[in-house]
Amino acid sequence: MMKKMSIPTSKTSLVLFLCQIISALDVPLDLSQPPTITQQSPKDYIVDPRENIVIQCEAKGKPPPSFSWTRNGTHFEIDKDAQVTMKPNSGTLVINIMNGGKAEAYEGVYQCTARNERGAAISNNIVIRPSRSPLWTKEKLEPNHVREGDSLVLHCRPPVGLPPPIIFWMDNAFQRLPQSERVSQGLNGDLYFSNVQPEDTREDYICYARFNHTQTIQQKQPISVKVFSMDSLNDTIAANLSDTDIYGAKPVTERQPVLLTPTGSTSTKVELRGNVLLLECIAAGLPTPVIRWIKEGGELPANRTFFENFKKTLKIIDVSEADSGNYKCIARNTLGSVHHVISVTVKAAPYWLTAPRNLVLSPGEDGTLICRANGNPKPSISWLANGVPIAIAPEDPSRKVDGDTIIFSHVQERSSAVYQCNASNEYGYLLANAFVNVLAEPPRILTPANKLYQVIADSPALLDCAYFGSPKPEIEWFKGVKGSILRGNEYVFHDNGTLEIPVAQKNSAGTYTCVARNELGKVQNEVHLEIKDPTMIIKQPEYKVIQRYGHVSFECIIKHDSTLLPTVTWLKDNDELPDDERFLVGKDNLTIMNVTDKDDGTYTCIVNTTLDSVSASAVLTVVAQPNPPFDLELTGQLERSIDLSWIPGDENNSPITNFVIEYEDALHEPGVWHYQTEVPGTQTTVQLKLSPYVNYSFRVIAVNKIGRSQPSEPSEQYLTKSASPDENPANVQGIGSEPDNLVITWEPLKGFQSNGPGLQYKVSWRQKDVDDEWTSVIVANVSKYIVSGTPTFVPYEVKVQALNDLGYAPEPSEVIGHSGEDLPMVAPGNVQVHVINSTLAKVHWDPVPLKTVRGHLQGYKVYYWKVQSLSRRSRRHVEKKILTFRGNKTFGMLPGLEPYSSYKLNVRVVNGKGEGPASPDKAFNTPEGVPSSPSFLKITNPTLDSLTLEWGSPTHPNGVLISYTLKFQPINNTHELGPLVEIRIPANESSLILKNLNYSTRYKFYFNAQTAVGSGSQITEEAVTIMDEAMASRQVDIATQGWFIGLMCAVALLILILLIVCFIRRNKGGKYPVKEKEDAHADPEIQPMKEDDGTFGEYRLFSFVSSAPF
Repeated sequence: MMKKMSIPTSKTSLVLFLCQIISALDVPLDLSQPPTITQQSPKDYIVDPRENIVIQCEAKGKPPPSFSWTRNGTHFEIDKDAQVTMKPNSGTLVINIMNGGKAEAYEGVYQCTARNERGAAISNNIVIRPSRSPLWTKEKLEPNHVREGDSLVLHCRPPVGLPPPIIFWMDNAFQRLPQSERVSQGLNGDLYFSNVQPEDTREDYICYARFNHTQTIQQKQPISVKVFSMDSLNDTIAANLSDTDIYGAKPVTERQPVLLTPTGSTSTKVELRGNVLLLECIAAGLPTPVIRWIKEGGELPANRTFFENFKKTLKIIDVSEADSGNYKCIARNTLGSVHHVISVTVKAAPYWLTAPRNLVLSPGEDGTLICRANGNPKPSISWLANGVPIAIAPEDPSRKVDGDTIIFSHVQERSSAVYQCNASNEYGYLLANAFVNVLAEPPRILTPANKLYQVIADSPALLDCAYFGSPKPEIEWFKGVKGSILRGNEYVFHDNGTLEIPVAQKNSAGTYTCVARNELGKVQNEVHLEIKDPTMIIKQPEYKVIQRYGHVSFECIIKHDSTLLPTVTWLKDNDELPDDERFLVGKDNLTIMNVTDKDDGTYTCIVNTTLDSVSASAVLTVVAQPNPPFDLELTGQLERSIDLSWIPGDENNSPITNFVIEYEDALHEPGVWHYQTEVPGTQTTVQLKLSPYVNYSFRVIAVNKIGRSQPSEPSEQYLTKSASPDENPANVQGIGSEPDNLVITWEPLKGFQSNGPGLQYKVSWRQKDVDDEWTSVIVANVSKYIVSGTPTFVPYEVKVQALNDLGYAPEPSEVIGHSGEDLPMVAPGNVQVHVINSTLAKVHWDPVPLKTVRGHLQGYKVYYWKVQSLSRRSRRHVEKKILTFRGNKTFGMLPGLEPYSSYKLNVRVVNGKGEGPASPDKAFNTPEGVPSSPSFLKITNPTLDSLTLEWGSPTHPNGVLISYTLKFQPINNTHELGPLVEIRIPANESSLILKNLNYSTRYKFYFNAQTAVGSGSQITEEAVTIMDEAMASRQVDIATQGWFIGLMCAVALLILILLIVCFIRRNKGGKYPVKEKEDAHADPEIQPMKEDDGTFGEYRLFSFVSSAPF
């Protein structure tokens, strides 16, 4: 998943703006001004009694203020206490505790006053209290004897400390005691048990109190708890209990919920605005109750509501008056429910609506100080002047108090003072100092001259013009050297002098002039604005899913203003990258090698410049095969079933699709695990079917898309009781191995199928269709039994029954078998052959009587062989071929015969024992076929006009040769074929002289043989007649002439140039229509026709015979 982050410019502007407003109210320190408190200690100041006490009070003013303190409402004589000193040029007190002083002696309420000739400012009342961490009072703790299922509360009751201690429960080994929905710690520190279990028995329940201020931990004496189970009471336990305790006790029973805290059905709670509201309900009951919270007549506030301590505590942060109301907790279990209503009232200590702010006026001006606060109950407002209640302060005719407002009219320099506003109610108070400073000052600009501002395009630009003057100067802005005053909606002019350009563009860059003027003068200042291109991430990291130990890379490619120097930082889960060499940070990417599970998380690329910041995030999910399940538990044990449950291991970010359950039989096959079943990945319990007499162990394997987990640890073993067998052997067969026996075989039962010790088999047989009794024999745990002395190949009924020491299996089903086979007795008769063509024949026969087969009829075999070729009458080695025809077939096809040949065949019947006798040989002949090609064709003795041809007869004439056919045609220099000439030659010829041929001409020849059936395949050759001697001489003479040599050189040069041009154009992608001559030596029966325009047209099928000259 992708996620973009950037620093919002608008928020930055707002923060900057507020800071500038504050700074605009500050009077420059070189001008006279009343004191201002700048730092003070908190109102409630708890100190460590072992360290020096430092009470802070810092202030500024002109002239620098002097400081004084009151303690508990009276003047504190600092000089008279040797343990107390005041820091130079400061009002901060240091009380020396580490050198003999006692913190308790300086407990009290302190207030600081900072004073100069223009007024006095005062601090808050600072309450100093030393922290306390008292010891636990000694007490005798009796052991807690509790019946299983009852509730229990272990009280902590820590000593009262300042501040209150943090409570937690541990054991003697300093290990925190585990807490759950059943056992948990309350807000008061007590340990509550909704119901006790035997495992709660222990002698070291210890409550600890940690006092953070003094960094000490106090320990309560250990508390002992003994839980009694009614099933395990014995005399020793009974000796410690009364008769009533023992005989009045009942077995553990379920109980409906009862509230342990708070008690009753209703209670009240008061909380202050802004604090954290904590409401608690803890209930007893069995089963353990579950707590639910609701607000009557409303909803629990979203985003501020949290549930803690297993939902027993409702936590609402930053409460307000709107959170008042009735909150109901409901405790419920399977037997019922109980509820409690807590009425919450939210009060409020005073909080500011409008705090008074410093007022700077020039002589004769008017002004107001406003002090408005709210609270519950509503606070009262009182004013002080220079730390004195205004009612008894010196008179000032320019001042008038009107409730929460002081109005000043026609002030004079003597009107300068510091006023304090106090807003208080029963829950607290607020105190604010605000001075009135009467000055007459010409304008001054506090922003440095020629300050350079750089902002990102399309974001706000804020140009400072911090100023001071009295009366308050008017501010005007200009752009450029001779620019006019800036006005309009494109600018915002703030009271503190700041010029805001809400959306700064490139044309907003330049020089801006700020002018401040009042009746006492005028001043101006120039600042400069530059606009920069925004930083962007143009290639962001993307969501990745990677298998464990793989490699992954996140990209972060940026674009930025050329004048800004960006820095790229990578974070993992908003923190620094791990210090690990597997993390490789490149210029534009982050690569993680050998990814592990801990690398899972969100990776963020942050790009920072001095002006902006952008970021993009992507999630890395590391997947792997699941961790093995654990905590296997066997429940619900029955004779033939058991319940298995487990806890899944970590799925490693790839959901578990299913669980595979395997079992081991330690009794019969120890160490061998077998598949039992599998269940969906959402299921963590299964009921397993069991077999008797098996010592089971189970294990579970989790499966997800990545693969299978390692097997879990084996469960405990479970030995099932013995029983008689449930099933009989499978795959029972009766097949004789000899003509006089019957071999009965079966698949023995596996170890767990035996159901008990002493596994044996009862083997029974009888001849079928004969009124015989069953013959039976009991054999050991074997897999076959041989019955001897049987007739040859007769059917038998056979059955095998399992039994063990506890009894027999159910009655087995019967199967039909046969005693042993013998060779067939007779051969097939009436064998007939029908020749279909020169290479295929069909053979027929009569089936043999089934009784003579003496076994299972498997089919018939046809043996056939070639005796001789009818054309050559030559004997050769006889190679017999065999074709098998399955089943009770009475015919078959004989393919692949040779034409014009003499064959013989016979037929035999086949059973499981072998072949019977052969039928008498049957002879047949195949007809003629077309011959193969002549064995060779040679062309010799070329002359000017003749060629001699010699050939060999076909290797396979396949009949009586009647003739040969010769075809030939000339081939010109362009590989075009001329007219075709055909000659028929007697079969007894083996050579031929062709005369009257053209000199110096290439011919192509086609030659084949014929029988009465037709022509065979042809053989081809090519040959050339020789040149005329005179023409050859003339050609030699011409070739030696200089003009001819020069002409040939010129032609060669032109051809070379043409080839170069073609090569260049081809490299540029040029295409040329090329017509190549295809198959110039093709079959003469398929020739291209020349069109009238002299080019070859499409190929067409045709044939012709021509004797015209070429």
